[in-house]
Amino acid sequence: MTSRRLARMAQAIRESVSSAILFELKDPRVQDVTVVGVDVAGDLRSAHVRVTVRGDEKAQALSLHGLRSARGFLQSKIGARLETRYIPVLEFSLDDQGRQHLEAARLLSELEQEQEQEQEQEQEQEQEQEQEQVSAAENSRELSAED
Repeated sequence: MTSRRLARMAQAIRESVSSAILFELKDPRVQDVTVVGVDVAGDLRSAHVRVTVRGDEKAQALSLHGLRSARGFLQSKIGARLETRYIPVLEFSLDDQGRQHLEAARLLSELEQEQEQEQEQEQEQEQEQEQEQVSAAENSRELSAED
């Protein structure tokens, strides 16, 4: 099967699942869920749905369990939209790329702050050394002037 057709099917499945979760799914466990992407098998018999869930790990696990419980309902919504011989079996998993990107950005900002602090400390040390050299030079001038 061509990759273009698989990509169109994946997009249609993502849209169907997203709208069904948002507007039609009444499971209270499924909250703050975003469908990030769908990977469809070449024979269109299975689809891997990647989702992100806002909240802590407990909320994520609960939402993922709710999605797995609602798999049949979501598959029926896909079957109503797509006219294919087989309705793909859905598998759900958490996609942590967004969280990983935020963590990496946070670590980078911390490194930048540490580097700025180190530069400020180096500048302060240089200024102190210059002041010490100036005061040492003045003291030596005063001593030579007294002699």
